[in-house]
Amino acid sequence: MSKPTTNAHINNKVLRLQDIDFKSISGLLAAFGLSLQKTGPHDDIPGSYWGDEEAGLVGNQLLARADTPVHSILHETCHYVCMDQARRQHIHTDAGGDYDEENAVCYLQILLADQIGGCGRQRMFEDMDRWGYTFRLGSAQAWFEQDADDALHWLLQKKLINPKQQPTWHLRMNLWRIS
Repeated sequence: MSKPTTNAHINNKVLRLQDIDFKSISGLLAAFGLSLQKTGPHDDIPGSYWGDEEAGLVGNQLLARADTPVHSILHETCHYVCMDQARRQHIHTDAGGDYDEENAVCYLQILLADQIGGCGRQRMFEDMDRWGYTFRLGSAQAWFEQDADDALHWLLQKKLINPKQQPTWHLRMNLWRIS
């Protein structure tokens, strides 16, 4: 995914950490073994891939400021959930991953938005579009509803969601078959 084009007028309309209950979102992250850490209002965010107010990921700490967009917090959380154990052990700034994993991350962040009071799936669709996520059908909602079967199957295969598309609250594991 390429860095979103900055448009302060549009970007100011996205839901931010300061707009939601901190305990609610920190509890959601804790269910995955992540600790949500707030930085100072003008501090650089350690581990932020894009810089500015975007969330950072260092080990099992997700770092954010009050002005960090909720979609960014959920996106980095979902990278942590979807990456394999080897990458998770050494994560600092760049989550890596391939095309299929990135799609799964976007899909899971939409599902997790339903777990946050004041956010929800519809708001996540809108904020992803406002921020500049790009999908070939033109919007996050159209992608999710019509073109994301690969992401859904990836999440099901990795047992990160159940058939009802609810989070399993597990992290992706490396499963080797011993012969």
